This record gives sequence, C-alpha cells and structure tokens, in this order.
Amino acid sequence: MIQTDFLVIGSGVAGLTYAVKMAERFPDRKIIVVTKATADETNTKYAQGGIAGVTNFETDSFEKHINDTLIAGDGLCNDQVVEIVVKEGVDRISELIQWGAQFDKDGQGEYALGKEGGHSEYRILHHKDVTGQEIERALIAKVQQFPNIEFIKHWFVLDLITQHHLGYLVTKSTPDIQCYGVYALNTETNQIEKILAKVTLLATGGNGQIYRTTTNPSIATGDGVAMVYRAKGRIENMEFIQFHPTALYEPGTGGQAFLITEAVRGDGGILRNKFGEAFMERYDERKDLAPRDIVARAIDSEMKITGTEYVYLDCRHMGKEKFIHHFPNIYEKCLSIGIDITQHMIPVAPAAHYSCGGVKTDEWGRTSILNLYAAGECASTGLHGANRLASNSLLEAMVFGHRAYQDAMEKVDRISIPANIPDWNAAGTTQPREMILITQSLKELQLLMSDYVGIVRTDVRLGRAMKRLDLLWEETEELYHKSTVSPQLCELRNMITVAYLVVKGAQFRKESRGLHFNTDYPGKSELIQNIVL
Repeated sequence: MIQTDFLVIGSGVAGLTYAVKMAERFPDRKIIVVTKATADETNTKYAQGGIAGVTNFETDSFEKHINDTLIAGDGLCNDQVVEIVVKEGVDRISELIQWGAQFDKDGQGEYALGKEGGHSEYRILHHKDVTGQEIERALIAKVQQFPNIEFIKHWFVLDLITQHHLGYLVTKSTPDIQCYGVYALNTETNQIEKILAKVTLLATGGNGQIYRTTTNPSIATGDGVAMVYRAKGRIENMEFIQFHPTALYEPGTGGQAFLITEAVRGDGGILRNKFGEAFMERYDERKDLAPRDIVARAIDSEMKITGTEYVYLDCRHMGKEKFIHHFPNIYEKCLSIGIDITQHMIPVAPAAHYSCGGVKTDEWGRTSILNLYAAGECASTGLHGANRLASNSLLEAMVFGHRAYQDAMEKVDRISIPANIPDWNAAGTTQPREMILITQSLKELQLLMSDYVGIVRTDVRLGRAMKRLDLLWEETEELYHKSTVSPQLCELRNMITVAYLVVKGAQFRKESRGLHFNTDYPGKSELIQNIVL
C-alpha cells in the first residue's frame, strides 16, 4: 500500500501544473504522479499549433478571445468558465514562461503570434511546430526541482476507490460518493497495489484511440472517463469528438496519424480537392480558417463527392525558408515520405483529435465525486461547448490545474481516509490464453466507431454502432472477470465504455450542433442542453 496526500493520474500539462503548485505550497508533503508510460508520453507532447492567449492588448482583447470561443462552442459553452479561462490564462502563460518554456519571437524580440481557425486575431504562442513538446520539456524540468514530487512510471490505474469497495451500495443518485485513491497495476511486477490519497486529480488525457485513425498517441484510451463512469460519477457531452481536418494521409497505416497543424493554414496553406480546386469558399466565408468542425465536414463532403480518401493542403506558394522556419518537423516528415512541399501538395484527411466532453466539473475542477478533481482533456469544464476553439486546450489545462490546486489545498487537512479499504481481489482469475480475443475486439471497436460515429452521423449508423458495442461489452466483461488484468485488456474495456458514452450522447442529441452532425436532424434544437450521462 502507498499512501499520500496528493495523487495525480497523468503527467501532461494539467497534471504537472497542479503537481508543481502543490509541491511549492507543501514542501514537506509528498505528491505522487502516476503515469502508465514514460513521464513525457502524453497528449500534451503531441500538441503542435500552440497555446491561445491575449498577450498583445494593442490589437487583441479578452472580449475578442471570449467571443471567438463562444462562437466556436455553438451555444453550449459555460460563459463564466470561458471568461475565467481567457482572463486567468494570461497569468498561467506568464508562469509557464517563468518556468522555462520558450516561445518563438520575431526580429524585434516580440512574441511571434500565430492565427488559427476561428480566431479573429493573432494570439497563438508557439514553439516552431512542436509547442506541446516544448511545454512538456519545461514542466518536467520544473518538476525535477522538487524532491517531494515522486513519479511512478509504467503503472496502470485500474479503478477509483470509493465506498463501493467498502461494501456500500453506490449509485448515480448517491449524494456523497468519495474517492479514496486508486487501485493500480505495477506492470513491471504484475502486482496490483492500493494508492490511497486524500485528494486525487485525474489528468488522463483523451480517447482518440477509439477511432481507427487519430492524432493521439497510443496511451489515449479514455481511462479517466471510463473509471469515473464506473464509479458512478457524471460524464458530459461525449458526443462532441473533434476531428482535426488535416492529418497527413499515409495509405496503409492506422493508429496514430501525423498531425499537420492548423497553423499551416493560418500562415496561408490552402485546401484543394483532387481537381486542384480551392473548395472552402463554397462552405464558409472564412474559407480555410473556419472553425474545425466546419472544415472537417467540408473535407468529408469533398472526399465523398470526388470518391477519394483525402484532399490536398497546398503550401507551394508559402516559401521554403519561411515554411522550414515555422514548421521544421512537418517539413522533415513530408520529405521522409517523398513529399517536397515546394513542389507537391500534402495529402490530408480528418482524424479523431480531441474530446470536448468528459468528466463533468465545476469552475474549480471538482467532479461529482468528493475529493476527486479532473483537468485537461479528460474533463468537461464548460469551456469548449460543442466545439473547441483551436489552441484553447493547453490554456484550459493550465487554468484548471491551477484552480484544482487552489481548491484542494484549502481542504486537504479536513479529509480522512478509512482504515479498512480492502486489497484488490483477483481470486479465480487466470492469464488469458489468446491475445487475439483482445486485439480483434479492439480492431472491431475502432472500425465501427470510424464507420458509424464519425464526422457525419445518422440514427441508423448510431443504432448499428450501439448493437455492436453491446456485444463487444458482453464479451470483454466476461473475459475481464475470468482473466488476470493486463493493460491491454483494461484499455479495451475502457475504450468500449467511452465509445458507448459517445454513441449514447449522440443518440440523445436530436439536433446538429458543433461537432455533432446528424443528417436525420440537420438543424439545431431550440432546447440548448448538455447531455449528462
């Protein structure tokens, strides 16, 4: 058994922001950060474009950033949360810079601000085309300054510990569900340990791996959302899956796709169909810089009309030196597969990118389960509504990592943990004899989500997806209860749960709004509501 005051699940920008602040505030107490891979293998690391924030008040303002966010969110943003994130985000960016993060500057020493889809002004701070990697580097370097932050790597968190594990009946209507920590699998020893904590922060990232093609790394399996749902916590707006319009199309590959950041279009890249036509003007007056939901649907439409699996991003006119300066990683990747951006257009197609829904939280990051907080992509704070504005995610993660810290530090000394929490019960389980039972189910899951619950949906497709998910769930639960747990089996189980929540939310939403487009309900409902499951 491991016991601590503060437990963080996940080591991206949200979790590490929180950990650093707790370590500064309580130098004599231990903060444990658990990650199922290495410390830097996070969704944060793969964020290319940048971080949005109002830093040039001569041309930009809080009001403009707030308005851009609300427009993108299509009526479902929490106005109070949007104001909080936009205004407090400036301080969090300054803090990040103080901690060592380096953003690109122009020849005069001013920050070189970028512009992306949905933004009315240039306000994106970036580090080349690897902004997330730079932020992760700076945060890990900062964390290493604190001896009271302990990383536990290659441990897979299985479940939240609540009163349920003490023998009490816990349902969604139970008013005082409490989190006492987690059960976690040490993948190096194959032992399941209790990690007890007064306060737990979920910063587990996204769930892009439920789709066949995603910009997310292999770790993005929706673990935090699935655990909270099993613990009878509240989940919100899972139907709003953002597909990034421009992932590099590489035939014959699946899994994680290489992202072509939206900043390329911000710098002048033009989308063209197979005939070379610039098509975005037919879909939106903002053309290539329309919000992501509009651009992704436009690309999907062009692909269906022309019978192709991709469109093109034309950067040939942008200038080689400028492109290499801004996007060296993208240039090298394209060159490695035979695409010279000065001569060839880049084949791109939409890929699952970001979950706007997640664990429902309030303005302090508190979930519906006491002493459990959530921040980052796994949380639904109310900032994104029906569609995330580009580069708002890193900002949100820092703001809510900070706010969760502010709230938790005030109450930690009033929290106690029961003494009689049982060990994990693995009686009657055996090692699975056939891994094909797991790997094939994963393939089926990813295919059905991509084919039936993608950018454009219908009631028939959603119904088919739910029937197949029901069967996958039954088979996987049977396997889970008979088998010794493994990360592969638990990830599959979590992904099936998250996929179910996406489909169920999509079935409940009898309209088309933001990232959810159902051809059976092409208009918006007058009843604007969040779907809470």
